[in-house]
Amino acid sequence: MTPDDVRQAWGSTPAQPPLISVITIVLNAEEHLEQTIKSVLGQTYGNIEYIVIDGGSTDRSLEIINQYRSQINYFISEKDEGIADAMNKGASHASGNYLIFLHSDDYFANERSLEDALAFLDEKTDILACRIRFGKQREIYVPKGFGFWTNFKQGIYHQGALCRRQLLEELEGFDTQFRIAMDYDFFLRAYRRSVGIAKAPVILTVMRDNGISSLRDWKNLSFRFKEEKRVHEKNCHSLPMGLLYKIYWLLYLPYRYLSYVTKLRKDRR
Repeated sequence: MTPDDVRQAWGSTPAQPPLISVITIVLNAEEHLEQTIKSVLGQTYGNIEYIVIDGGSTDRSLEIINQYRSQINYFISEKDEGIADAMNKGASHASGNYLIFLHSDDYFANERSLEDALAFLDEKTDILACRIRFGKQREIYVPKGFGFWTNFKQGIYHQGALCRRQLLEELEGFDTQFRIAMDYDFFLRAYRRSVGIAKAPVILTVMRDNGISSLRDWKNLSFRFKEEKRVHEKNCHSLPMGLLYKIYWLLYLPYRYLSYVTKLRKDRR
C-alpha cells in the first residue's frame, strides 16, 4: 500500500498520511528490547513518530536504546509510578493522529504490519482493533471489539489497538491506580462513550507471555481479577448494573478457580 492509498483510506487531502506515534515502555528489558526497536524502525509505513519511555533501567537497556537514539523522536529515562504512568507519559509527548503502545517484550508481526492495518482506518475511527499473536505458540487472538460483554471483560488487546490521540486526551489517559487492568478500564470508558471502533483482519503485533498480565498462577490471576472488579466498581453508575456485577463476580470467581484447579491437576498427570 502506497502513501496515496493510506490518504484515500484516511479520507484526507494533506500531503502527509496520518502520523502514528509508537510508544515503547521499558524497564530492564535487555533480552528483547532490540527486537522491539528494530520492528518499529523497520516498518514500511513511513510516517511514524517513535517514543521510548524508560523507567530507570539498570541492565543493558539504555545501552541498546542509545544505539538507535538518532532514530527515536523522544526518549526519557526516569523513575515512574508503574506501567500506566509510563504510558501516560509517553502519550503526553506524542503528536501523532493515532497512538499504539508496543512494550519492550512485544514487536510488530512484520515490516508491513502498520501499512496493512492502516488500510482499514478512516477519519471516523477512534480505535482500530487488530489481531495479535500471543505466547510461545504464537496463537492468534482476534479482538471482539465493543459490545455488552465489554461491561464484564476486555475485548481488545492494547498491543493491537491504534487509538486516536484526542480520545486519550478526552478520557484523561490511563488510570494509575491499576497495575495491569489500566487498559481494560480505558476501553470500558471508551465503550461507554460510544466511540467509533473498527476491526481489522490484520495481525499487527506479537505479544510475549512473560509480562505481568500473562502470569497464570492463582496468586497473579486473583490479583488480575481483583483489579477487574475494581474497574467494574469504578465505572458502575446504575443500580441494575451494580446488581449484574455482584451476580457476575459471585459466579465468575468460583468458576475460574475450578478451571484453574482442573487444569493444574491435568498438567500434573
